[in-house]
Amino acid sequence: MNATVFLVDTLFNLYLMIVILRLWLQMVQADFYNPMSQFIVKATHPIVGPLRRVIPSIGRFDTATFVLAIAVCALKIITLILISGGNLNPIGIAIMSVMGVIKETLSLMFWVLLLRAILSWVSQGQSPVDYVLHQLTEPFLAPIRKIIPPLGGLDLSVLIAIIGLQFLQLLIQDALRVL
Repeated sequence: MNATVFLVDTLFNLYLMIVILRLWLQMVQADFYNPMSQFIVKATHPIVGPLRRVIPSIGRFDTATFVLAIAVCALKIITLILISGGNLNPIGIAIMSVMGVIKETLSLMFWVLLLRAILSWVSQGQSPVDYVLHQLTEPFLAPIRKIIPPLGGLDLSVLIAIIGLQFLQLLIQDALRVL
């Protein structure tokens, strides 16, 4: 049973990360001709395309993709409840879905920041992945750099952003325990 739960959770989380990446790419207006961006668009377009006809965007915020992210998270929760033999509570599932998307977004941001930091040590900044990671993270690293500039060539903005993300994740976990 644990192996099945692990597999279902992992598969849903991987697709949820791709959906969140699509939303994030659109919000930062990243290069959609980049091979990494093209993969994300092709993996999500069969569902997002028809949803966009029904659910309009609000400015740069792609509402259809956000609804898909919540639906994927809700489907994961429902599947895991059915596997474990629990009872379905629609209100609880809705709340857990929104919180799950937020939690997964923060987790994804952590991994993207960590990957960008590691690639900055070994890469020359020429790969398409480096370029997309830069586009994704620069909107929230640039304000940190304005407050704390690089010290002796050492950029602490990624470290501060990671600490902030971990703090937010702990706050969300505490809030979920209260609920």
